[in-house]
Amino acid sequence: MATRPNALLLKFPGTNADEETARALREVGFETRTVPITRVTVEDFADTQLGVLSGGFSYGDYVMAARFAQLEIERRLGDTLTTFRDKGGHLLGICNGFQTLMRLGILPPGSLVDNVSERFVCKWVPLEKKVSDSPFLHTLPEGFELPIAHGEGRLVTKDPADAETYMKDGLAALTYGEDVNGSYQQIAGLQDTQRRVLGLMPHPERFIYREQHYDRDWQQAEHGWGYYLFKSIYQTVTA
Repeated sequence: MATRPNALLLKFPGTNADEETARALREVGFETRTVPITRVTVEDFADTQLGVLSGGFSYGDYVMAARFAQLEIERRLGDTLTTFRDKGGHLLGICNGFQTLMRLGILPPGSLVDNVSERFVCKWVPLEKKVSDSPFLHTLPEGFELPIAHGEGRLVTKDPADAETYMKDGLAALTYGEDVNGSYQQIAGLQDTQRRVLGLMPHPERFIYREQHYDRDWQQAEHGWGYYLFKSIYQTVTA
C-alpha cells in the first residue's frame, strides 16, 4: 500500500477516549478521521481499512452500556460494519466499543455486565495473549499490562461452557492475569471467527508512550504496550 492506510473512528455522545485513540492510530502510521455517528455514512467506509469504536460512556450508558450506540449504528448504517468486515476490513472495539460490537453480534455471543464487585474498577492489570493469529496482537509479548476503567466489563455467556469453548477455539484473544471483574475464564478480549475483529476491555490507547506507565523507570520496551497493538494492525493492513 503506497499511501498511509485509513482508519475511521466513530464518535458518540459520551465517548471520551477518541482523541487518545486517534493519536495512537496516527502515531503508528494511520490516516485517521473521527466522525460523529450523526454524520457518518456508508460511503465513509469505502476507502477505510480499519474501523474503530473507542472507549467512554456512549449516551451516558443510561439504559445499558452501549445499547443506544448499538441502536444508532443499526439505524444509520444497517449492517455496514458486518459487510465491511466480510469484504476484508478490520474492526477494533475498546471498552465501550467492545460492548457495542458485542451488542451488534459481530463478536461471539455473550454480554458485558456489571463487575462482580458492583464497583467501577480503574487500575493497571496483567494480561495474557492467548492466540497467535490475531492481526491486532502479533507484535505483543505473551504477557503484558494495560489499564482498565469500567463498571460493566464482566464477560458472561449464556452457558459458562461457551466461554470455555471460546478459549479452546481461539476466540478468547486476551485474558486477565488475575480475576479483576468476574469474567468467565477471565476473558479480557474476544476476536471473531474471521480474525478481523477484536474487542477488548483494557485501554491500549492509554499506554502508547513509556512515560505513561506508573513506574517512571519502566524500560521493558521502546514504546508502551498499547503502541504494539495498534502497530500490529497497521502492519497487517499494509502487508
